[in-house]
Amino acid sequence: MTDNTNPGNFANRSKDEVSSIAQKGGQASHSGGFASMDPEKQKEIASQGGKASSGSFEPGSEKAKEAGRKGGSSS
Repeated sequence: MTDNTNPGNFANRSKDEVSSIAQKGGQASHSGGFASMDPEKQKEIASQGGKASSGSFEPGSEKAKEAGRKGGSSS
């Protein structure tokens, strides 16, 4: 073990636990999410064009405008 107590760090896990995780071969550790939804439900959500999202900004706010100007540039 290391001094780093981050539970997501493989160095902090037992060899058996790391082996068990590795054997899953990148498969999702949960069975939820958009991809597992009923296709009709996906279509319903997608048709709302992001309006179903709680969103990060109030429309028209200064933070939203700043984020829009910044675009995909790194922070």
